[in-house]
Amino acid sequence: MTASEIIERGREVIRIEAVAVANLEKKIDNEFVKAVDVISNSVGRVVLTGMGKSGLVARKIVATLNSTGTAAIYLHPTDALHGDLGMVRKEDVVILISKSGNSEEILNLIPLLKRLKVTLILMSGNPDSKLREDCDILLNISVKEEACPYDLVPTASTTATMVMGDALSMALLQKRAFTTEDFAFLHPGGSLGKRLSLEIKEIMIKGDDVPIVSEDTSFKDVIFEITSKRLGTTCVVDKNRNLTGVITDGDLRRLLEKTLDIKGLIAGDIMTRNPKVTKQNYLASFALQQMENFKITTLIIQDDDKKPIGIVHLHDLINLGLRQR
Repeated sequence: MTASEIIERGREVIRIEAVAVANLEKKIDNEFVKAVDVISNSVGRVVLTGMGKSGLVARKIVATLNSTGTAAIYLHPTDALHGDLGMVRKEDVVILISKSGNSEEILNLIPLLKRLKVTLILMSGNPDSKLREDCDILLNISVKEEACPYDLVPTASTTATMVMGDALSMALLQKRAFTTEDFAFLHPGGSLGKRLSLEIKEIMIKGDDVPIVSEDTSFKDVIFEITSKRLGTTCVVDKNRNLTGVITDGDLRRLLEKTLDIKGLIAGDIMTRNPKVTKQNYLASFALQQMENFKITTLIIQDDDKKPIGIVHLHDLINLGLRQR
């Protein structure tokens, strides 16, 4: 194959699979509604099973369901016949994945699952299959063609199955009113968990490490405070320790660009009034958003009495793995 032929083949595969996904939208019907209602009303788990590549797709759907609040497990159809059927409980809902709807391994499970009286949902590309006769609900994942030139290797069909699984998971998420807080509870690790659950009070600089000067602090001592605390900024407070302003190393540079006559200058003369502040109980991701919105590198944490109790630096948030969406 020439380079141009390789490129065209790759693009053709994408076109075929894109069409398969687009056509799937028309197959979201009352059967889909039934599947969502049955699962959301169940007190058990969702058990997914499938052979070969269907089994791999089933595992992905299991992961998506679990991460969005719907308990799910994968059951290998062959292992089920050798003891693993004990994983299935009568209150569970079972989703069978089979492109042909005639997979022998899945058909062998039907009498056993029927005996348990579980609800059976079939994901299949063959609405007239033997499995369809034995299942309660059909989610149609039929495709016009596979991307395989011989129409043998499951490609477009597995993509369609995965998308149907996503559609089911997201509909369940919304029906269950699953919140970002719920998501954070299930995803405590990594940057995603931190973005959704880490509060400012857990990571802010506090105590004696917070740079603070009074309004009458000399220019020299302002520089010393900024330099010694190594944050590139300092809070400025009045005699009641209430926050009145902020001075950054950028403020100092801009001042010196205008004049070298700094004798007698105090913090109150050079501070920026009404600095950006936030509360300690807000999410760290909110602090990051504020910094990026206002193009600042530090954010002061204020208590209810308008006293500075902490400070957050942009670099610390980034080092923790936080990123904007």
